[in-house]
Amino acid sequence: MKIAIGSDHAGFRYKEKIKELLIQLGHEVHDFGTDSEVSVDYPLFIRPVAEAVSRGDAERGIVLGGSGNGEAIVANRVRGVRCTIGWNVESVRLGRAHNDSNVLSLGERFVAEGDLMAMLDMWLSTPFEGGRHQRRIELIDAVDGA
Repeated sequence: MKIAIGSDHAGFRYKEKIKELLIQLGHEVHDFGTDSEVSVDYPLFIRPVAEAVSRGDAERGIVLGGSGNGEAIVANRVRGVRCTIGWNVESVRLGRAHNDSNVLSLGERFVAEGDLMAMLDMWLSTPFEGGRHQRRIELIDAVDGA
């Protein structure tokens, strides 16, 4: 799977770990930065991830920051992106199953490093359930003007 990834300084450490894990799992990863823990403005690194997903250059995207909140807001401003925040394995599962999440936002300050692999595995392997959830996705897109 082609996966775009990007972070700010507060998510940099996890971004590097996740990138390594994804490559080991055989995924093609496009890293949009940042490249260190030096303070940066996160929209500059998050929006390109969301745009890559929106254009179809990447099938999924992962964005990281301190809390994941601002990153999710930026990603969700891009048409066609459904970015959900992952706090634990169950929230990640529901984001895929119910919301057809194509971008995952993680907060390095709130997610235990030991949970990353299980969360990634869940997000990458959980299918969208469709049904009543598809109707809701269509309603979201209608509000967006998509």
